[in-house]
Amino acid sequence: MSPPDGFEETTIERTARYTHTGSGKPVFNGTFHRFLQRILGSVDRLLYGNPLYFIFLTGRTPRRLNGIPPDPWPGDRERGEAILQNTFPFLGTTIRAKTNLWNRDDVDTRWLAELHGFAWLRDLRTIGTDTARRRARDLVLDWIAHNRFWHPTSWRADVLGTRMAAWAGHGDFLCAGAPDSFRAIFLTSFARQARHLHRVAPGHLQGPSLFAVAKGLIYAGAVSAKHEFALQNGLQLLEKELPRQIYPDGGHILRSPEVQLAVLRDLAEIRALLMATHREVPDILQSATDRMGVMLRFFRHGDGGLALFNGTCEGESWLIDMVLGRADAQGSPPESTPYAGFERLVAGRTLLLFDVGVPEPAPPGTQQTHAGTLSFEMSCGKERLVVNGGAYVGNKDAWRDPIRSTAAHSTVTIDDKNSSEILSDGRIGRRPHRATCCRDEKDGNIWIETSHDGYQALFGRTHHRRLYLSANGEDFRGEDCLEGEKGSKFDIRFLLHPNVSASLARDGVTVLLRLPKGGGWKFQAVGGVINLEKNVYLGDAREMHHSEQIVVSAPLESNAVRVKWTFKRIPARAA
Repeated sequence: MSPPDGFEETTIERTARYTHTGSGKPVFNGTFHRFLQRILGSVDRLLYGNPLYFIFLTGRTPRRLNGIPPDPWPGDRERGEAILQNTFPFLGTTIRAKTNLWNRDDVDTRWLAELHGFAWLRDLRTIGTDTARRRARDLVLDWIAHNRFWHPTSWRADVLGTRMAAWAGHGDFLCAGAPDSFRAIFLTSFARQARHLHRVAPGHLQGPSLFAVAKGLIYAGAVSAKHEFALQNGLQLLEKELPRQIYPDGGHILRSPEVQLAVLRDLAEIRALLMATHREVPDILQSATDRMGVMLRFFRHGDGGLALFNGTCEGESWLIDMVLGRADAQGSPPESTPYAGFERLVAGRTLLLFDVGVPEPAPPGTQQTHAGTLSFEMSCGKERLVVNGGAYVGNKDAWRDPIRSTAAHSTVTIDDKNSSEILSDGRIGRRPHRATCCRDEKDGNIWIETSHDGYQALFGRTHHRRLYLSANGEDFRGEDCLEGEKGSKFDIRFLLHPNVSASLARDGVTVLLRLPKGGGWKFQAVGGVINLEKNVYLGDAREMHHSEQIVVSAPLESNAVRVKWTFKRIPARAA
């Protein structure tokens, strides 16, 4: 390929080259694990679903929850007020119910897991009134009354771990001024759940949910010396899963900023609990926490939110700050993360985050992995310019696959096909086997050359993407080239943040982009036809926003078709 403008021959000061092929570990064996889950699920129903199993959970009960620090995370007051009114708004679905709350058939399993996890106790605690405290107690007692016996969702290991951490962390809130009868019922149920979790962990689960299991075990064991067995079990689970799931550069194996935040939050909470109860923090936990904190910073835009890769929404910057603070994570974000497969380009006020890795198949039952190889996001200061589509958090199946598609990312599609196949059950099928990356720098200018083979099986073509960012951050150029023989056309999409105002100039090759705080950018392309199209943005977990996208289309008429494009900054007075 001939170099695009900005890729002139030069003496390079720093170079980074690597090929990303995924973890290389059979961490999430989808087909086998689904088959195994069906078998083990039937066994669980026979063993734990038997009412007599309840007898085997009897044993010593702690008199109190000793030395447990209060839940460290802030709640959502608005949601707490809703819960006071018997309204439960979780994951984009709101249910109003006074009775028949716990085992409903009109919501999906994810919603039920959120309900049974009791993390929303912090929402009631945030209100801070006796009414909220009594409501929390009533819901705990109602759960105990309706869930004495095993259920595949309410007693699932990760849901149970989340609930135990929530109950322990809100023990003071629940028990302050409570009658002795409540304390007895509450602590007896807590002890029974601790025994079951210790018995079944890891509970046929895979992936990041195992850290919720470990957290629940460690909370259970920290309650009293009587449950030390659970704490040791939790630490052993951490010792096993941290090297399996956390890359040496600190990235989580699912390559999702949202998962990165959630796992680091669990690890920070575990670390704080061990320190508060005067226990040693294992080196493997401290090391993983430190590395993950640096990687979480890597994924942040100038507004403090997260980049929208692999099932991620922007998130709340204050919460990300809090997680980093509680993790005591030190260090600046790296430029390259060859294990996780991402690049970070910073020059002037411009930031680019670039996915140069192979998608990792997610655990069965999750839909975290997206078909967004070689997509990028771009921000200028605190304003986002080019984005990916985000993530769908509701319960409408019609949105889940489209937002994971290649077309929902700022990258290339051939004949409207995905670079990674999204199967009907949500798993990833065909996908790239390898992605290459070469990064060069000189005098603050940055060049990156990448490729992936995700379209080889369908079209016999390799996608090459080259990027250049000038030292002042005001000149960003790229080239997309498709080498191979098949296919009829390809589209390059640049999804725009909803706050960006775009207009196609009369020349047909220029798009003017205006930012809310003044200034803007001029986009141009050579080698394809430019269109400005309507789009939707799911980067805000609370609601869907209308947005626009630049689409550059070109026919695949030769074995090496290329399009060159540029973003050049316009001063505020000229925008």
